[in-house]
Amino acid sequence: MKSNESKITLGVLNVIHQSPEVTQRSVAKELGIALGLANSYLKRCIKKGLVKVRHAPTNRYAYYLTPQGFAEKTRLTAEYLSQGYHFFRITQSQCSEIFRICELRGWNRIALHGLTDVAEIAVLSANQHKILITGIVDEATALPAYNGAPIVRKLCDLDDFDALVVSDIGNPQARYDEIRKSVPIERILVPAILGVNTNPKHVDRIYRGAQ
Repeated sequence: MKSNESKITLGVLNVIHQSPEVTQRSVAKELGIALGLANSYLKRCIKKGLVKVRHAPTNRYAYYLTPQGFAEKTRLTAEYLSQGYHFFRITQSQCSEIFRICELRGWNRIALHGLTDVAEIAVLSANQHKILITGIVDEATALPAYNGAPIVRKLCDLDDFDALVVSDIGNPQARYDEIRKSVPIERILVPAILGVNTNPKHVDRIYRGAQ
């Protein structure tokens, strides 16, 4: 029961993160749950201080994640991503789709940011495509390389690459926001399972609303 509650809570936080202009009905539809249940979880998130609500034009409401909400979303995401085969299957499929897009665009030299389970799955998926992992950024590990790809501590230490895949798990949104200051947005790719909002204007608006 607790696992299911965490899953729904994470789903609600992700939906609001993607678009603050949601309704109880759209949350219910997105998560595939009853309207009453969506309403209950929204109220619970507001009561816990994870979400705040403001009046919007045309007698509607806008929902925003609070800093506490962002922290809880990160915690629940990390917890969810640790759940074995389900995580592996989804992540492998999403990495494979990312590399298929890279091949179509002629991007064959790909870097990863974060030596995590996501990175390991990405390396496996790259072997099924015409993709070369040119390097991995990770400031925490002492390993010099992984599966033939050199590991560097800073993004600026990477050799040339065509695109970069975010593979951090701890706080992928913050990592993405940091990377987009140095790498063109169109060349930063993120597995959907990480729940990162890749629209810079939208991300900025959400962070302002959470302050």
